[in-house]
Formats: sequence, structure tokens, C-alpha cells
Amino acid sequence: MKHLFLSCALSLFVYAASAQITTPQTSSASQATALQAGNWMIGAGLGSTNYNFDTETFNISVQPKAAYFISDNIAVGAQVNLGLSAYDGGSSFQYGVAPLVRYYFPEGATPTSRWFAEGTVGIGGSHVKDNDNDEPVSLLLGISGGYSHFVSRTVALEAVLGYTYNKSDVGADTGMSGLGLTLGFNIYLPGQVNR
Repeated sequence: MKHLFLSCALSLFVYAASAQITTPQTSSASQATALQAGNWMIGAGLGSTNYNFDTETFNISVQPKAAYFISDNIAVGAQVNLGLSAYDGGSSFQYGVAPLVRYYFPEGATPTSRWFAEGTVGIGGSHVKDNDNDEPVSLLLGISGGYSHFVSRTVALEAVLGYTYNKSDVGADTGMSGLGLTLGFNIYLPGQVNR
């Protein structure tokens, strides 16, 4: 009787464990809800590699952002730029904040993906270690395009290619401008209107 009980218990455990195993979700239909007016978008560019034309260095950065959909496919918000540059003989820390506008193109959309364009205008600066050439406040301009792939109805992975211009003084020889590739994610939260 003891062996029969143990066999039944083991069989029940194996059945319950196998019922919990599911394959990971790699895409989800999103067009109906995620990009509607009244929703919120919160996310970050987790890593950005950037070739700087002015100083010929490589940079890495993180860009947290939040935006509100003022209409279907159009979001307005802000992003924070935080970056670190390492080069032969030193390092620098970049920072900035910029309002943003993002537009998702209905053309070429699939149930699980969308193309978008984004523009930013704000202020930025940098701190160079052991150097007096800091840029405490400067103009920050950016334009980019990207691709969002929805892995669920509320989460999208993104790849973004863009150009950033950041220079404190037009007459100065210093500035942080260049092309950048960013990989990140966004979470889409329903607003009051869509509940």
C-alpha cells in the first residue's frame, strides 16, 4: 500500500510539474490596445553604443523615458540621458533631459510590430574627469527611427538608430554629437480612458 501511495504521489507530482512548463512567448498581437490615446509608455534604452565624431571615442548610455499618448500612435513625454565615455587618458560623464515626441507609423504595421520616428529637444552637459572643459549646460537635439516588437500586449523590445547633437557653445571646439544604436524596451500601460 505504501508503494502504491508513493507511486500515485510521484505520478501526480510529475503531471503537475509538466503542466506548468510552457514555451516562452515571443510575440503578441498589440495594435488594438497598446498605442491608443490615453495610454502611457514607460521604458528605457538599456544600452547605447555611440561613435562620437568630435572626439573619436565610444560611449555607452542609458535613457529612461516616459510618454503619454495624446492620440492614437502619437506619444509626448520626456527622457533622461545618462552616459559614460572612456577614452585613452580619461573619462567623462554625460547627462541631459529632453522632451520627446514619438510617432508610430500605421504603414507597414503587423499585429506584433511597428516602425516609429522620434524627436527630442532639450538640455545636456558633461563632466570630464580632471579637466576644466566641462559643458555644464548645452543644447541637446536628437532624431531617430526604430522598430518595436511586441512580446506581449503591454511589453515591446526596441532597436533605435538615431543622431544626437549636443554642443554647449557654437564657438567652442567641444561637443558630443554622433550616430547611436540603442536597444531597449517599453511597457505600455492603459490610461483612465481605456479602463
